[in-house]
Amino acid sequence: MVAAKGKTIIEVTVVGPDRKGVVADITNFIFKNSGNIEKISQNVVRGLFGMQLEASFLDIDRTELDSGLKQLAKKLSMEIKVHYQEPNRLRNVAIFVSKEPHCVAKILDAKKKGLIKTNIAVILGSDGTLKPMADEAGIPFHAVVHTDQAEAENKILQLIDQYNIDLIVLARYMRILTPNFVWRYPNRIINIHPSLLPAFPGAYAYVQAYERGAKIVGCTAHFVTEDLDQGPIIYQESFKVSSTDNLDTIKKKGQELEAATLFEAVKLYLENKLEVYWGKVYIQDGQPKSG
Repeated sequence: MVAAKGKTIIEVTVVGPDRKGVVADITNFIFKNSGNIEKISQNVVRGLFGMQLEASFLDIDRTELDSGLKQLAKKLSMEIKVHYQEPNRLRNVAIFVSKEPHCVAKILDAKKKGLIKTNIAVILGSDGTLKPMADEAGIPFHAVVHTDQAEAENKILQLIDQYNIDLIVLARYMRILTPNFVWRYPNRIINIHPSLLPAFPGAYAYVQAYERGAKIVGCTAHFVTEDLDQGPIIYQESFKVSSTDNLDTIKKKGQELEAATLFEAVKLYLENKLEVYWGKVYIQDGQPKSG
């Protein structure tokens, strides 16, 4: 294969049992192949090692690089994957859903109206509830039941690879993804949470807000990390609770806001306007984004 010309950015993820020497072996491989390391992070949770590395190359032979990383993975007994950033290709997006349609409906409608430029390659559901929406939009749908978490995530990983996914959008996906999954997609999974994080975490945020008499209710779009609901915040919006509101009206307003907030975060990502430094999201002008 002829080496690609111009600057190419690759993202390398490494996951496996913790052991010594992994970081050194990976970084030395990059250097020996004339790559420059732009970003690197690593973590260990209960003996599971995860590392993300971003490197740039002025001249790259993908076949040679892929082959070398495959050999290195075998040597280290680790899973090593590489993702090439291709600025001239439409991003492939996977939308994860459960039963609530408002967030995915907003994104599908925006795509239909040309408000975002992307390829919604697949919709994955925790069950088949929203399959008719995918069918109507002409998008492949796969239901992956989480009876066994490890088995379900392995199936999802296969689908992500099959559709060459660049961005995962959790559109009210009511399942928790493990570090083993999340580490593979650093700053490439966007979630919508129904409260102004870090307050009212969990699935019943609106109930908690209503029961505690909250005067302002909001939602947060954020990147997903191994720490539940604590990833870098991309975008937030809120609304005031009036004396005439009840739980139903709060939920209705909240769901409309969730859809708009998640869409804004996805749009910013697809427009290449997001950068993450030290756990904080910045837009092109260098300012943190808020509603």
